[in-house]
Amino acid sequence: MTKSKSAIVVGGSLGGLTAANLLLRAGWDVHVYERVAEELESRGAGIVTHPQLMDSLRLAGVVVDETMGVTIEERVTLGQDGSRVGSRPAPQLFTAWGRMFHALRSALPPERYHNGKHLVSFEQDANSVSATFADGETVSADVLIAADGVRSSVRQSLLPEVGLQYAGYAAWRGVIDETVLSEAVMTDLFPYFAFGLPPRELLVAYPIAGKSNLVTPGDRRYNFVWYRPADAATTLRDMLTDATGKVWADGIPPPLIRPELLAATRQAARDVLAPQFAELVEKTENLFFQPIYDLASTQLAFGRIALLGDAAFVARPHCGMGVAKAAGDAVELVKALGQHDDVATALRAYEEPRLQLGNLVIAQARHLGAYMQAQVSTPLEREMAERYRTPEAVMAETAMHLSLGDPPRQ
Repeated sequence: MTKSKSAIVVGGSLGGLTAANLLLRAGWDVHVYERVAEELESRGAGIVTHPQLMDSLRLAGVVVDETMGVTIEERVTLGQDGSRVGSRPAPQLFTAWGRMFHALRSALPPERYHNGKHLVSFEQDANSVSATFADGETVSADVLIAADGVRSSVRQSLLPEVGLQYAGYAAWRGVIDETVLSEAVMTDLFPYFAFGLPPRELLVAYPIAGKSNLVTPGDRRYNFVWYRPADAATTLRDMLTDATGKVWADGIPPPLIRPELLAATRQAARDVLAPQFAELVEKTENLFFQPIYDLASTQLAFGRIALLGDAAFVARPHCGMGVAKAAGDAVELVKALGQHDDVATALRAYEEPRLQLGNLVIAQARHLGAYMQAQVSTPLEREMAERYRTPEAVMAETAMHLSLGDPPRQ
């Protein structure tokens, strides 16, 4: 770069923070604008990491050590009776969203992170891009990076035809302190990345850092995600309906989930899951669910504006690549900006390989989730539904890193 350049990052979660830290270390004048007024640290749950994600954190100035998360060495699958029906060695680090947010947030000078900044409009010309927020402030820079998540307002403005596509199933989630778990769960589940495979369903569970980001024994937590089919017009609509009859189409707030639905879900856990998994569901105080969606942007570069992370692609969680891909986007974007003086040229160089990777991750995630869909219609979906209902296939390919060098799954 021949002179210091400036950047606006819209969205202050993990992808936006990674990009901001990388840009700052590369000599850019960068500021992050987060819509939510309070700090985000309490949000999110477990994260599966990959070596490439750890490399991104190091480049962003984060110290990666044994406090980053909990390392497991083996994957196991339990049958409905609680016995082990499969296992596979697979060393991997598991962390919590809050642990990563704290690390990235601490690396960025506080005066460069602005909460309560709701973007209302943006515009660009040949020389700069500007963003205007609900409080009336307008800022200008050389580049605007949209890292504002699944429901990105920047993407919706630039690509109004691109929207979320419901996958046909929802994920029940929970996080439990290890101190409340029984001896059986601590022995059979806690040291592992564990899988349960009821018909047409999938449960995955793994240890993560506990409150205050502690990873010492006794301070950790156990995180689970239980995927269940839910027809959009019937089951899901009922799940999204609160006690007053209001339907929350974009996702119901956890406190508004009807008590009878929570009770039915806990009963279903006792009926179809291994006893160890059923205990997790039973003991989770704040049990909640999320509908599962796909979203694939057709373009990432728009002059001086770039899409990054979930603002660009949303894949079903089975690849465990959401945070890793966002961090990789940030690395490649900053690399491209360092290789080209012209911002628009740099963003075009960033765009093509990240489009390819995003589509690869979405395709693999769809294959992994095909057998849980409420409707399985195409021949390929039926083929994948058959393939990915065995412990061997699920353990071999769930949450494994993908790169453009990998052959596409067909």
